[in-house]
Amino acid sequence: MQFAVAYPWWAFLLVAAATVAAAWGFYAGAIVPLPPRRRAVLVGLRALVLLALVACLLRPVRVVPPDVAIDAVVPVLVDVSRSMRLTDMDGASRIAVARDLLQRYVQPALEGRFASELWSFGDALEPVKETAALAANARRSDLSGALREVRERYRQRRVAAVVVISDGGDTGTEEAAGAANAAAVPVYTIGVGAGQPPADFEVLDVSAGEIAHADSSIDLTVEAVNRGSAAPFDLRVLENGRPIDLRRVSPASGGGPARAVFTVSPSRETSTLYTVEIPSSAGELALENNRRSVLVEPPGRRRRVLMIEGAPGFEHAFIKRALAGDPGIEVDSVVRKGRDVRGASTYYVQAADRRAPHLTTGFPQEPPALYEYDAVILANVEADALSRAQLEMLARFVDERGGGLLVLGAKSFAQQGFAGTSLEPVLPVGLTGRGSGVMRASIRAESSLLVNLTAEGRVHPVMRIDEPDALEQRWRMAPPLSGVAALGALRPGAQALALVHASDGPRPLVVVQRYGQGRSMVFTGEASWRWRMQLPSANRTHELFWRQAVRWVSASAPDPVTVVPLPGLAPGASAAIAVDVRSEAFRPIVDADVRVSVAGPGGTSRDVAARLADAQTGRYAVDLRFDEPGIYHVSAAATREGAPLGRARRAVLVGGADLEMADPRLNEAVLRRVALAGGGGYVPAAEASALSSLLKAAAGAPGAPQLEELWHNAWIFVALVGLLASEWMLRRRWGLR
Repeated sequence: MQFAVAYPWWAFLLVAAATVAAAWGFYAGAIVPLPPRRRAVLVGLRALVLLALVACLLRPVRVVPPDVAIDAVVPVLVDVSRSMRLTDMDGASRIAVARDLLQRYVQPALEGRFASELWSFGDALEPVKETAALAANARRSDLSGALREVRERYRQRRVAAVVVISDGGDTGTEEAAGAANAAAVPVYTIGVGAGQPPADFEVLDVSAGEIAHADSSIDLTVEAVNRGSAAPFDLRVLENGRPIDLRRVSPASGGGPARAVFTVSPSRETSTLYTVEIPSSAGELALENNRRSVLVEPPGRRRRVLMIEGAPGFEHAFIKRALAGDPGIEVDSVVRKGRDVRGASTYYVQAADRRAPHLTTGFPQEPPALYEYDAVILANVEADALSRAQLEMLARFVDERGGGLLVLGAKSFAQQGFAGTSLEPVLPVGLTGRGSGVMRASIRAESSLLVNLTAEGRVHPVMRIDEPDALEQRWRMAPPLSGVAALGALRPGAQALALVHASDGPRPLVVVQRYGQGRSMVFTGEASWRWRMQLPSANRTHELFWRQAVRWVSASAPDPVTVVPLPGLAPGASAAIAVDVRSEAFRPIVDADVRVSVAGPGGTSRDVAARLADAQTGRYAVDLRFDEPGIYHVSAAATREGAPLGRARRAVLVGGADLEMADPRLNEAVLRRVALAGGGGYVPAAEASALSSLLKAAAGAPGAPQLEELWHNAWIFVALVGLLASEWMLRRRWGLR
């Protein structure tokens, strides 16, 4: 025995002597004379009580050796997700092999050395009483979640190691290696499954481009693979379950994924579900990964665009005419006409009645008036035509509001242009070191100003005026421009979509970039109206290019109340529905009441209140679980003190891809990372007999000695009560009170 409160030996003697002296002092001045023998008995009882209390305060403990303190336990975790059904282990399923490994190697290696407890993990960690009860029915394999829960469940016990039997699939929300590292115990993983399946088709990815093309067409980019063969295979596209396209593709060299781009036209009014599938083949390992879906939402409201023109011009008139024919774009224009008799600038304004009064001075004066627009076009506008405050507001319009900015025309880039202003970093090209200014095409050198697509331009929606195979030929048919402005180098992250080969070398013609929350674009050419006037009337190069350019730059602009897009979800997963709430000046609102309604595919509906999650951005969030596959319709309504702030809607696809069956091969890399992070080891199923020797290291790690409290029990209480009661009865009998 020892005391948890450590003092020198002489301090204990002083405490004991003081305690006995205090007990003697209680009876030294007793009114009733006591014989020495009776006084000694009462002093002794009082001293024992005081000494017992002092001893309890010093916390007497007993040190228990590790081998007596606790039995070491080894949790055994078995993957029961659906991928464990696959039969690629010489005709046996992976779960059957896992049961056999448990009985033949794992349990014998633990028996007599550790207390082992069997668990299954998939959607959740669950205890298993018998090995035969293991069945691969879970919709996903949350290995990271299982390791985290093991850490919590065994927090008060000594865990010698953790054994995991799995095919390496991990569809949890966290990297499994990170959870293994946090567990602070050795993790030993056993991999089941074949590294190279005999044959398997898989649609790896389906991504939908933005609705930036005219006529609301978009690109579906598909990547698919044929594992085990280099033979061509078919890709079929379905629109809301109806086949609309079929294409035969060939794997890339070396057996890499095949890539295909389909152009589709989703509905303008409702969400459209596109599914890409590969017809099944005999002998495939998994059929669930042969299809993948993506949900394309309608374009929503018309994009509002403000076009500021430095002066009337043919170029501007043709661009406005092209935009006016797009039902998805609404254009307000301000044309600088000249000066009146007092020398003040005069403007010709064409705008909606509600917005026109804010444009009479040539440009909106307050952020709320500017932020009503989704994009601003500066057409041949000199930098001094806008005040410093207006340029700063326009820069914030792109950076904070998420709006788009398109700058075109030689006057916009003449001399220093916007160099040195707050708008300079917003543009995707530098405005210094620009060389010889605007180069005009001569009759003999006119062909040098033809449009030449870059690699980025061939796939970018702004330049997609035809099918991918005919795109470059379509642009080569476009008449040359009359001139091009020289600008500086591209900024980091900017993309040059098209070039012209001038006499002093290639010059960027179309350059784009993302800036802050928004986008910017410059068009350095002159006289794009030639693409309209010098081509047959049926040719739509001019209209398509300008419509798609404006659609692209304006696509990033959100509404004041916006439901944040959600990533692809698997059935049974939980996700945070986030809603951004901002004022007319796009300042975050932190005192709003936000209600979120979710309508499920089965007709069920939920209505919940969202909490403020981020005061700096005005983001509200609520966690919801999506149990069934299908399309969920999310709507959010924000109010403040009863006044409506706005509404937003978004559709969410759950189960668009079977993530559990994605790449069904044994993923040894995941299991090796988990074992390395946990300080254990990895063994394939064929070498599971090596587990016993690996566990010897875990057995050799003794646990920490345990301290057993001796005062914290009922006997100490009974002894104190007995001593006090005995002293009280003797005092009463001998005439003391």
